[in-house]
Amino acid sequence: MATVMFYLLGAVALGATGLAIIQRNPVYAVIYLVKSIFALALIFYLLGAPLVAALQVIVYAGAIMVLFLFVIMMLEVTPTNASTRSAPGWVQWAPVLLLALTLVTLTLVLIGLDPVTSEGIPRWHATPRDFGYALFKEYALAVKIISFQLSFAAVGAFHVGMTERRRAQLEDQS
Repeated sequence: MATVMFYLLGAVALGATGLAIIQRNPVYAVIYLVKSIFALALIFYLLGAPLVAALQVIVYAGAIMVLFLFVIMMLEVTPTNASTRSAPGWVQWAPVLLLALTLVTLTLVLIGLDPVTSEGIPRWHATPRDFGYALFKEYALAVKIISFQLSFAAVGAFHVGMTERRRAQLEDQS
């Protein structure tokens, strides 16, 4: 059963990632990417790493996707032909609904078949203390470099997204 769920979650992750790549609307692309991240978190949970699964959801689906949406809104990115398109029909929502239904079903099956409740926690699980020690002691430089990269990306997105009128207002003030 676990093997079947692993392959189903892998298919959901690949499908959602593929749809995120080909999607013209950037907000829909981010939503598909969040679905892919949730599928990966369920795979981590299935493989016996609930801490990594929780961090996947908190860090990537939470923080990084909010940053992506913030940049999309700041850049005021719109689909190329938004004015000529009609309202979305059931055909356009079918992939979203299918992926969501699959993820919800597999999540409920995983919760029902949780091996930790019957067998106890295996010895190879990392505790939050071990994870924190590794993250802020052994990999502290990598964490700092990534935080600087995210800061630079936010400043760059702000500069790119600034309209000419706003740029002229700021130049006039200085």
